[in-house]
Amino acid sequence: MDGIEVRCKLAWPGFTLDVDLTLPGNGVTALFGHSGSGKTTLLRCLAGLERAQPGRVVFKGQTWQDEKTWRPTHQRPIGYVFQEASLFAHLNVLDNLRFGQKRSGSSGRVSLDAAIELLGIGHLLERKPDALSGGERQRVGIARALAVGPEILLMDEPLAALDLKRKQEILPYLERLHDELEIPVIYVSHSPEEVARLADHIVALDGGRVIAHGPLAETLARIDLPIRLGEDAGVVLDACVGAIDEAWHLARVDFPGGSLWTRDNGLPAGRRVRVRVLARDVSLAIGDTGPSSIQNCLDGRVESLAADDHPGLLLVRVAVGDSLLVARLTRRSADQLGIAPGLPVRVQVKSVALME
Repeated sequence: MDGIEVRCKLAWPGFTLDVDLTLPGNGVTALFGHSGSGKTTLLRCLAGLERAQPGRVVFKGQTWQDEKTWRPTHQRPIGYVFQEASLFAHLNVLDNLRFGQKRSGSSGRVSLDAAIELLGIGHLLERKPDALSGGERQRVGIARALAVGPEILLMDEPLAALDLKRKQEILPYLERLHDELEIPVIYVSHSPEEVARLADHIVALDGGRVIAHGPLAETLARIDLPIRLGEDAGVVLDACVGAIDEAWHLARVDFPGGSLWTRDNGLPAGRRVRVRVLARDVSLAIGDTGPSSIQNCLDGRVESLAADDHPGLLLVRVAVGDSLLVARLTRRSADQLGIAPGLPVRVQVKSVALME
């Protein structure tokens, strides 16, 4: 079995975690939700730092917990990254990394040199922790977690203690982990930007229960139970920079089903990127729309409609080739246009956010 089976119930005064999930055994899975939704508690159950009763954790066929079995944390092949790196102040960076490797007794699925290169910390090896910035300390903490030779990496809001500038510095390194690591990553976050940039799969939690889970793009495109990454419903598309229009400072991003123009942020043609399209920035039209200030117009087909938060609004899911977009329409405009499943439409996208 390649997946990660997690069944756990843990009751505290005023809160109960009650989860029954199978997580993918590859890529980055984000545990997403508001503070107090149970994200960190679920991660700690996976790590063996909390013992759910009843509980069952099976990692790729290895039983870590059931009614007869209990593997303590040190016997689970995990790397754990906390919000604070908690490095040994008396050791330099290299010795902190070696200490973690020595304690594990493992040469590592990711070599120490590879972890150092992945996190870009080669120039920091002789420094003590008090000579590092917050972002540098966290990069060292992630490298230390990799140095123990984990078969899975558990990350508990690793950017929560950093200011915006430090977060922007460290996110590219997390993207490198996403692209280059062969081990699964379970990533706790309440940050829409982090989830949109890093996650392949999402588990949305609320009040200790799972309200939705699945591949990121498909789950965000659900309109029966819209998962809002931040202020609005919307989708995330995997894309590639297809062309640069230097005269107008624009970049064309290509995705399965079409292309979208956005601001040129200096990324070269051929670079894989993610783009986020919010429902409020998508409108629908029937037939030829004629000249318009909206330059992104795509051919699509209505898949489904669902009620939005306000009684006068609808969410409409539209297939554009092999991809899905979500539009927000007033009920009146939807009625006037005859919006219904199967209807061919022109999809107009007013704004695109390039996740980088």
